Amino acid sequence: MRAFHGQMSDNQPIRRSLAEKQKQLRDLRETLANMKSHTAASLRESVQKRIRQLEAELAAAPAMKAPAKGRDAGDRAPSRSPRRRPERG
Repeated sequence: MRAFHGQMSDNQPIRRSLAEKQKQLRDLRETLANMKSHTAASLRESVQKRIRQLEAELAAAPAMKAPAKGRDAGDRAPSRSPRRRPERG
């Protein structure tokens, strides 16, 4: 059975919001702190790598959103209403 376009089984990365990334970073830091001394080095390194990736993403996130906040309301293009299906009668 084939997946349709956009289905989660398309092997695409999961997109997370800023709040979800911050929560994941807190959870990973807690996990790293609670690891025992005999935990496999490869597991410890993978958690540390993901922490570094999330920190970089979070550091870049405010810089990407800063120009959008400076816009005036009049600078935006008029919003288009969503298309409606014709009613069946």
